[in-house]
Amino acid sequence: MKLMKQLNSLILNSTVKFLDRIYSGRNLQRFWVLEVIARSPYFAFLSVLHFKESLGIKNEKTMILMKEHFYQAINETEHLQEMERRGGDRFWIDRFFARHLVLFYYWIMVFYYFFSPANAYDVNIKIEEHAFETYSKYLKDNPNDHKIKEIAQDELNHVQELNEALSMLTSV
Repeated sequence: MKLMKQLNSLILNSTVKFLDRIYSGRNLQRFWVLEVIARSPYFAFLSVLHFKESLGIKNEKTMILMKEHFYQAINETEHLQEMERRGGDRFWIDRFFARHLVLFYYWIMVFYYFFSPANAYDVNIKIEEHAFETYSKYLKDNPNDHKIKEIAQDELNHVQELNEALSMLTSV
């Protein structure tokens, strides 16, 4: 498990550096790409939970997790819509990049969650923490952007919710 967490951090840190480079000075486009990506783990978690439930592989926690991940997906969709209102999806190259990255990431998360939910949550916690940090950096230069403040707080809320889901899975 420790090795997987280290691998998660290495991959995430490399991806963040790459995104930092290509989206330098392009906050709205970066936010839009991040919000496209942010929804996919929740869709993946729901897919796996539904699949397992359909096969009869369920317990009392399944429905709780399905509800939580559904609401998280809706919340991330609202963030995405806000970034679209701001023009974050204006350039075709950003749309192309995000849609291909999200397809790849979704399937990784499906397999990850199916075989190791704890590691899938670890990755997503790190991603939500990164999203909060990204929005916080933006807010230093734009302290009156109240909608971004709300979105940043949502990202922190997701970290807490994911930690609770992880605790739920690991409790006996």
